[in-house]
Amino acid sequence: TWFNSKTIYYPNKLNIEQTSSEITAEYKSILISGHSIIDLTGGFGVDSYFFSKRFNEVVHCEMDEHISEIASHNFKVLNADSITAINCDGIQFLEEHQKHYDWIYVDPSRRHENKGRVFFLKDCLPNIPDSLYVLFNRSNHVMIKTSPLLDISAGINELKFVKEIHVVAVENEVKELLWILEFGYEGHIKVTPVNLKKNYNESFAFILNDETEVDVIYSEPLTFLYEPNAAILKSGAFKTVSSQLKVFKLQTNTHLYTLDSLIDFPGRRFKIESVLPYSKQALKSIAIKKANITTRNFPETVSQLRKKFKISEGGNIYLFFTTNIKNEKIVLVCSKI
Repeated sequence: TWFNSKTIYYPNKLNIEQTSSEITAEYKSILISGHSIIDLTGGFGVDSYFFSKRFNEVVHCEMDEHISEIASHNFKVLNADSITAINCDGIQFLEEHQKHYDWIYVDPSRRHENKGRVFFLKDCLPNIPDSLYVLFNRSNHVMIKTSPLLDISAGINELKFVKEIHVVAVENEVKELLWILEFGYEGHIKVTPVNLKKNYNESFAFILNDETEVDVIYSEPLTFLYEPNAAILKSGAFKTVSSQLKVFKLQTNTHLYTLDSLIDFPGRRFKIESVLPYSKQALKSIAIKKANITTRNFPETVSQLRKKFKISEGGNIYLFFTTNIKNEKIVLVCSKI
């Protein structure tokens, strides 16, 4: 949208890299709606722009004067007349003004000095755990965007009134976590891993508590192999995928699934051509020189396996190096469906 609009102004490269993509911003916008929303960390303004399609009034707060000016200019170019861009600290703005909003949106950024350390929300700017009182004084509904590096359990422990968590991937790469908070909510947390693709979205949903309680049936590899997408793997829905979709798990720590029938599945699907014991002799017997290699619950890395067996990357053969229900190391030779 920005690229195809004349007279759009762009900030420096770093600000562009930190902004939401249009596909993730649009996904956020369909999750919530109302009359008014305030974006406390507005940045380049992609999220605010898509919120303006669902809200009558959008306030875009940005501390950097230059970025705020750019966003304000671009909103006019894009005819996003319902957005008001304000050069301010979003949390401070909330404290100083008595207005109540239907929604508050915030995208805290990690402090530069904390790179390489364990990621906690308290280490970000703004510090959301310390600001929850301010947020809920101005709205009953809060959406927080975080990096996928944030551990979901850690985020739940730091926050209050978490109602939903969305794990958002684009073309099987997890881009962000969305936390939906509702003042006073104490019920079960719904988790939605979604993989946004060009022509359709792969979506799944489960109740977080169910993951520890559901029963799983294990099996040796059958006719078809199912590999969950990255959003599901990040969400930790290892048992509920098996339970909801009625697929068998290969092993407790092997997050691959199998079935004799072909079903719709939020991830990749393969036909298992053969199952080999993990040995040089077994792999030598099929003489594969080129293949796509994946490891799941396996002690060696893909690069180590390529070097060890002299297998180059690519082609139509897919090799899964993994561990079965008997704790044996095996190789699944597959073709992609």
